[in-house]
Amino acid sequence: MSRTADQAARCRRIVHKALALVRPVFALELDGIHGVPHWSRVCRHGRFLAGELGLDPALTTWFAFLHDSRRRDDGHDPGHGRRGADFALRLWRAGSIEELDRRGFELLAEAIRWHSGGRTEGEPALLACWDADRLDLARLGIRPDPRKLATAPARRPEVIEAVVLRARRARDRQRHSARWW
Repeated sequence: MSRTADQAARCRRIVHKALALVRPVFALELDGIHGVPHWSRVCRHGRFLAGELGLDPALTTWFAFLHDSRRRDDGHDPGHGRRGADFALRLWRAGSIEELDRRGFELLAEAIRWHSGGRTEGEPALLACWDADRLDLARLGIRPDPRKLATAPARRPEVIEAVVLRARRARDRQRHSARWW
C-alpha cells in the first residue's frame, strides 16, 4: 500500500472513531453550522493542506472533528476552544487518540485551544489546522481573506475559489431540498 493510501485509510479510521466519540456529547445540532458538515469540510481542507505542507494528516483530521466539539452556542462562545482542548486531553488520556505521539497531541491541543483567535504564526501543523477551519468560512457566505490565512496553499486564489464554489453549491442543494419537504 502506498504512503498516500495508507494515510487515507488511517484518516478514515480516525473520522469514524472521532464521530463515535463526539456525536453523543455534542450540544448543538449535528447538521448545524458547527456540526458534522463543517467538521467534514475542515477535514477535507486539512488533509489537502497537510499534503501540500508535507504534514501528517492524522493531526488535521483529529482537529477537524474536535475543534468545535464542545461548543454550547453557534454564535459567540469564547470558551469553546479551551473546552475542546480539555475534551481532547480526556480522550488522549483514555487512549482514544493513539495516532498521535506526545508532540503531535500537544500541537493538536494548542490548535484546538487557539483556533478562533485569528493567529497566523506558529508551527506548520498549527497553521494547517487553523487555515482548514478558516477556509470553511465560505459556508457562512464569508469569502476567506488570503491576508488572514497562514499557509501559502490556503492563500492560493484557486483554493479560495474552490471552497467558495463548494460552499455555494452546498447552500444551493440545501435550499433545493428544503423546498421539496
